[in-house]
Amino acid sequence: METTGKKHTKNLDTLVDDINDILVGISSGKAPDVKEEQIDKFLNNTKLALLDWLQPRKSSGKGLRMSVIGRPARQLWYDNHLQRDDKEEVYDPSTQLKFLYGHVLEHLLLFLVEVAGHKVTDQQKKVQLEDVNGHMDCKIDGEVVDVKSASAMSFKKFKNGTLYEDDPFGYIAQVAGYEYNEGTNNGGLLAVNKSSGEIALFRPDELMKPNAKDLIKNLKEKLSKNEPPEKCYEPIPHDKTGNFKLPVGCVYCPHKFVCHADSNNGDGLRVFKYANSNVFMTTVTNLPKVEEITEQYEQKKN
Repeated sequence: METTGKKHTKNLDTLVDDINDILVGISSGKAPDVKEEQIDKFLNNTKLALLDWLQPRKSSGKGLRMSVIGRPARQLWYDNHLQRDDKEEVYDPSTQLKFLYGHVLEHLLLFLVEVAGHKVTDQQKKVQLEDVNGHMDCKIDGEVVDVKSASAMSFKKFKNGTLYEDDPFGYIAQVAGYEYNEGTNNGGLLAVNKSSGEIALFRPDELMKPNAKDLIKNLKEKLSKNEPPEKCYEPIPHDKTGNFKLPVGCVYCPHKFVCHADSNNGDGLRVFKYANSNVFMTTVTNLPKVEEITEQYEQKKN
């Protein structure tokens, strides 16, 4: 018997729905068609991520990499001009653990992409643009896709398509650089919410993407100077008492203590331990009623 219905064409437009169909099917008792080589690939990638995490390599930070071309010029200037001992930061235990399960989640997501019937190619392919090297995550159905695990708050930017308004880690520029090298222009960022497991695909249009070649040339010029560029972000209010803190774009920067050494009338950043996270304050008008842990960060640096 012939059918008149059209076969479902799988591409990036259907990617999230196709993955969700797999997950809903499992919840309903329907086992997905999973090939043994897909499982082996996922397990091997997870093993490599774990080994890499257990034996981290210290980077000198010199030069540019494709993964950072969208980051603020001042941060990259410090990467290139500070000695390693001056810029190295010891992360909190929770941050180190988040790095690990973030990588595992990203490999899990690509596993689901393949199980959902989409084609994953060019994983960790080396790319080069203006003598800047990088390794892209992959192509999905022929388009460059970078895979990210995100906090609940950050995930909203992928889901709502507002990442271009606030992209402190330069994700869009990173994709643009890979696409320039590959001659494609319709890729995006596949993100998973680390808290809820929700998945979203953000595909920036051409107006949101920088010209990667021009961006790299501009960065090289700024990095060649003896003085750092202007500050990347301004402090934001922490509460209504007049206290100001670093925005998220600065919180994860390893150079925040050097960059904001003029905070608090020249005393530098002060760090306070709140229930959900440590807060780095640039102006303390009213002393917070939580523990101050500034000395702990000073000891880590020493």
